[in-house]
Amino acid sequence: MKPQYLIAILFAVASYFMYLLYKPFLLAILIAGLLALSTANIQTFFEKKFKSRLYASISVSVLLAILFFAPLGYFLATITIKLNTLDAGTLLKIENYIHSFAINPPSYLLFLKPYALDFLQNFDTNYVAKDALMLATKIGSLSASFLKNTLLIIIFYFFAQYNSSAMLDFLKRVLQISADETAIVVKELASVMSVVFYSIIATAMFEGLLFGIAVSYMGYNGILFGIMYGFASLIPVIGGVIMWLPFMIYELSIGDTYSALFIAIYSIVIISIVADTFIKPMIIGAINKQILDADATKMNELLIFFAIIAGLSTFGFWGMILGPAITAFFFTILKLFEARSKEVF
Repeated sequence: MKPQYLIAILFAVASYFMYLLYKPFLLAILIAGLLALSTANIQTFFEKKFKSRLYASISVSVLLAILFFAPLGYFLATITIKLNTLDAGTLLKIENYIHSFAINPPSYLLFLKPYALDFLQNFDTNYVAKDALMLATKIGSLSASFLKNTLLIIIFYFFAQYNSSAMLDFLKRVLQISADETAIVVKELASVMSVVFYSIIATAMFEGLLFGIAVSYMGYNGILFGIMYGFASLIPVIGGVIMWLPFMIYELSIGDTYSALFIAIYSIVIISIVADTFIKPMIIGAINKQILDADATKMNELLIFFAIIAGLSTFGFWGMILGPAITAFFFTILKLFEARSKEVF
């Protein structure tokens, strides 16, 4: 047997067992690597400021945890606590309110009365309480899983930032591609991922803040619902609707027409039209101008939009990172093929 065949077989066997060994951590490692690629310019900024790769890596890791993971952790913890503290008395009040509302609905909702009465025949508070407890348990389990995955991502993210140069040099030697081709792959992928990452952060924080201010004015927990709206805004087209529409329906159900109209008009006009259509592109443009190399971003914005949708539907929450990354990597490889074809002909 030729030595190169033996080495190939040993490599395949080693790769298989490495896959089995690190399979539970592959998604966390991949997400951490993509996030490190997205925020490489921040790492560079901190390295210049602190004159230390170690301190820079620690700083960006803490910043990522605060800006990206802490709000979602707060949301999951708050929802879990609320559901766990939900008592039978509260459910009884809800049941009585629903019964009275269904029997005597407002005039503009009279057409729903037959459907509401049919629903009430099968409505049982005990089942609602049971479902609420099951939901609380499930959310609590998801919260624990999320915190574990978050910790892993932060750890892998730190090591990816700290060892980025060494890992990139190693990949160049192993893959045996030219320095120019490596630069193209890294530049294209990093630029697209940076645009996606900073767009996500800007959208979630800005629109979540606006919605949080509005619901705080209405007497609700602005921090909680602002965070919920921020993450909901990541869902294209319908993200904001799934947040403000329930508020409007609830306010109408209790007879507060003013608050219902306020949250609907505010969300549509201020957030969806003014903020999302006009202000958000200005914020992203300012980010591109100040931090990113905007000229390097060759991927069409509409393609990024559909990549995020496809990623969310295929991979879930982390698909908003994976979708654009996979798409950008594919088109970058096509560009390399195109460049090599020109050299041949």
